[in-house]
Amino acid sequence: MHDPVDPDVSLAVPQQRRELRDRPGTVLGVIALGGASGALARYTVGALLPHQAGQWAWSTLLINVSGCLAIGVLMALIEHVWPRQRLLRPFLGVGVLGGYTTFSTATLDVVQLVDAHRPAPALLYLGGTALAALAAVALGSLATTALLTRPAAEGELS
Repeated sequence: MHDPVDPDVSLAVPQQRRELRDRPGTVLGVIALGGASGALARYTVGALLPHQAGQWAWSTLLINVSGCLAIGVLMALIEHVWPRQRLLRPFLGVGVLGGYTTFSTATLDVVQLVDAHRPAPALLYLGGTALAALAAVALGSLATTALLTRPAAEGELS
């Protein structure tokens, strides 16, 4: 059995470099496959909820907040249910959710609001996106952890 992989390593730190030494092609392959899947999902949401430049970008906000909620759920599941699944975090976390979320597009949406002479909505969008994303990660992680670690009720199957 392999140790879990943390693909968010600093290659400048020798101890962290060791995490990717066994089959780096496999890790990079699952990240790429997940990233393509996540990017396709992001494109689909954007196509279903299009917006004009300089307007409030609901699709980008939905994508980023739902992706952050999913990463909170995923990290709790990895910690409590699948801690030894070596490729799960690289595939789903870095790949799928990394390809799905798009904070660079959120930044572009803010710039486009400013360019459209809408600084108040731009500031609200910038701050609201960051706060909603952080709250979604926390909610996903805390709620999933609470569900997974709650004591079984009497008579409940565990």
